[in-house]
Amino acid sequence: MSMTGYGKKETQWEDKRITIEIRALNSKNADINLRTPSFIRELDTEFRKVVAAKMHRGKIDLSVYIEFNGQNAPTKINAQIVNSYLSQLKEIGDASPGEHLAMAMRLPDTLSSDRSSLQDSEKKAIFQLLDTVINDINTYRADEGAALEKDFNHRINLIEKYLDEVIQTDPERSLKIETKLRDALSDLKIEIDANRFEQELIFYLEKFDITEEKVRLKNHLEYFKKVIQSDEVVGKKLGFIAQEIGREINTIGSKANHAELQKIVVQMKDELEKIKEQLLNVL
Repeated sequence: MSMTGYGKKETQWEDKRITIEIRALNSKNADINLRTPSFIRELDTEFRKVVAAKMHRGKIDLSVYIEFNGQNAPTKINAQIVNSYLSQLKEIGDASPGEHLAMAMRLPDTLSSDRSSLQDSEKKAIFQLLDTVINDINTYRADEGAALEKDFNHRINLIEKYLDEVIQTDPERSLKIETKLRDALSDLKIEIDANRFEQELIFYLEKFDITEEKVRLKNHLEYFKKVIQSDEVVGKKLGFIAQEIGREINTIGSKANHAELQKIVVQMKDELEKIKEQLLNVL
């Protein structure tokens, strides 16, 4: 699944229109930001729990908007206090009624809230709407994730193809290294101990041997393809596997000592970097 997504839904509950909007971007952890009306702030902790459990990870912005269509708005004007402010303002200086009213409304205690705790049915309506929005986003994330999976498989298959080329090239590379050493030694025209030379040659060639790296790289590529089939949240795991793939490719490159093999390594690195870039957006 991808980490990015957007969802917005609204519903009607009694005399209120409830709207929930969620935006999600990629992030290493669950970074949840809430924007909710003050009179439902008691639900913020539960909002965070639901979003974290169902969306797992990402930079998630959750906004809840509630519009009142009737006479039950939670905030009301304190008419007596406003009238008192108006009387005092008229005594202080001349101004139009509109200007006096604007000044009065900016003074303390002009608004009050007589809102009691939320009703259970209202909470249920809000969280049902939240579930709907999250389900929509997760459907979008899954669709985008399917496209990412297709791309990953394509690039992993390319790296496997390049690994096959490495396996085919390796015997020729080893033979060239050995021949180069023997020719260099013969050019010196000095007497050597043949047994000692063979021992040193074997030791030297072992330093350039990439058999273990080829085996480990093949296993990592197979494991990557296996993990990507999982229904679990695998973004971080795939990231760790990609790191191991990169480690083996780099080691093969450092041991290559062969122009053709180094070209193949560069091609593998290029495909792996494209995978790593896309993995930043995988849940």
